[in-house]
Amino acid sequence: MASKQGILYVTMQPHSSVPASQFQDWYNNEHGPLRLRLSNFIKNGFRYRATDLRNGNTTNSAGNGNLLDEWMAIYDITDMNELKGEEYMKLRGPPVQSERERELRKSVNIDRRGFQTVMSYEDEDNFTKLEGLETRAEDYGLVAICTVVDTMEMVKQINEWLLEERIPALEQLPGFLRTRLFVRSAIDGTNRIGIEVLILHDVLVKGNKTTDLDPALLIPPKVGKLSAIRTYKMYYILGPAPRDLTPLHSSSTPSFSNNATATYTLPSPTIPSITSFITTSDKITLRYRLEGSADPDAPLIILSNCILADLGLWDHFLVAFFSHPQNLRYRVLRYDTRGRTSECGTQAINIDLLASDIIDLLNALRIPRAYAAIGVSMGGATVLNAALNHPDRIERFIACDTNAKSPATNRKAWNERIDLAEKEGAVSTSTKQCIVGEELAELTTRRWFTEESYDGGKLEAECLRVKRMVAENSLVGFKSSAQALCDYDFEAKMAKFNGKGLFLVGAKDGVLPRTMHGMARKLGDGTPRLVIIHGAGHLPMVERPEVVAREVTRFLDEES
Repeated sequence: MASKQGILYVTMQPHSSVPASQFQDWYNNEHGPLRLRLSNFIKNGFRYRATDLRNGNTTNSAGNGNLLDEWMAIYDITDMNELKGEEYMKLRGPPVQSERERELRKSVNIDRRGFQTVMSYEDEDNFTKLEGLETRAEDYGLVAICTVVDTMEMVKQINEWLLEERIPALEQLPGFLRTRLFVRSAIDGTNRIGIEVLILHDVLVKGNKTTDLDPALLIPPKVGKLSAIRTYKMYYILGPAPRDLTPLHSSSTPSFSNNATATYTLPSPTIPSITSFITTSDKITLRYRLEGSADPDAPLIILSNCILADLGLWDHFLVAFFSHPQNLRYRVLRYDTRGRTSECGTQAINIDLLASDIIDLLNALRIPRAYAAIGVSMGGATVLNAALNHPDRIERFIACDTNAKSPATNRKAWNERIDLAEKEGAVSTSTKQCIVGEELAELTTRRWFTEESYDGGKLEAECLRVKRMVAENSLVGFKSSAQALCDYDFEAKMAKFNGKGLFLVGAKDGVLPRTMHGMARKLGDGTPRLVIIHGAGHLPMVERPEVVAREVTRFLDEES
């Protein structure tokens, strides 16, 4: 009767010695995302908090004196046998399993069970796949009923009772969404007397009350031995990318790093951050950093780099940006664009693909819509294209120092730069892979920055920091991503745009101030929206971060 499909059902109770913020940071930003990255057989993950703990009473409602756990997590599994496979088992030991997790688990009571699916019935008019809901989905709850029966024939009787009697009655009640029936999976490998059965009812909740229906009415009649009735409210929807900044605002949460999973957290009472990676639709990994407000529904700003730079390009701009108190309400997402490393995928890189990477980032981080996308040079073309193609996902954009149409000379120019880097033959001392090298880095950054910025002080140090980014970029990645700048044209789409956009350019960035004035006139209603940053060249957010932060803040504060 049972299929290969099923769920992993885990209840947890941290000891009183574990700070709540540490527990949530561990589960939401480490444990859960690692499992959601196994998307070939783990399809989703949800965390629930018990609503049946009243006034500190944790006695099991079955009356057997056992203590109730406050937290529960469910993962939908397409093949329960995979939970014994090598890919999954790697998560349960070092180096993937961190020292933090090994230590923390000693102070958390964990009951982990696998169940195989017998039946699933959904209210087609009202049920939405839970992974498609917003970040916290606090209006959703669950009633869980555990019982033990002697034979599979008794499981069949429960199934018939649900389908023929109980579900038709539940469908007449407001708030019913879904009922599922499971039996304990053989993957647990335990010797038990009888067959453990789990019934789950998904319902809407009112306040902290899971359902108006008495849970006792959901117990199968005259079948088996009841072991528990639990009621829950959804707390968090897990995703493959760590994104929960809330616990990182607490002083009791320590920083975390795990090189094996490329995940790092930095707590702060004002601007905490998470650095990790996502996997794109075509299986490419992109490093990102999420920082800012602890509110999971805070408006998000995404930053997209120029070619040959990494996410550190925006460091000083963000210091200036967050110095404006009203900007502490935002979350900011920056990332290493495709082409930073040699992992570029098999597709030819173009601006459409780079724009799709932004959507993949939003999806992995469960962000329905970015409040703004800001990009410079190649990143400027990327965010402009993303805003034109996905107005439902990006509310407004700022495109800096870029073109709406690739100049005819671009292909020749970029091929010459590739030839220069190849002739130098620079190799990274750490990765042993070919990199862009010093010659092209010097030529490029001298073109990007104004002569005045080489002042022997802090500004020159910034120019040299960006130069190191350029020099250390993968040569393979550079050759692949440069092709994106050789063939694109957004002008026809720009005329039809009816959202909010702003163009920004360094006054000393060659012909681009004049070019971008023309771009601004071609956008939507033709009203020019162009800001010129004096004293800056191709990367004004590096040379004039305070000025750019002020202009960005002004634009973000405008009403939609």
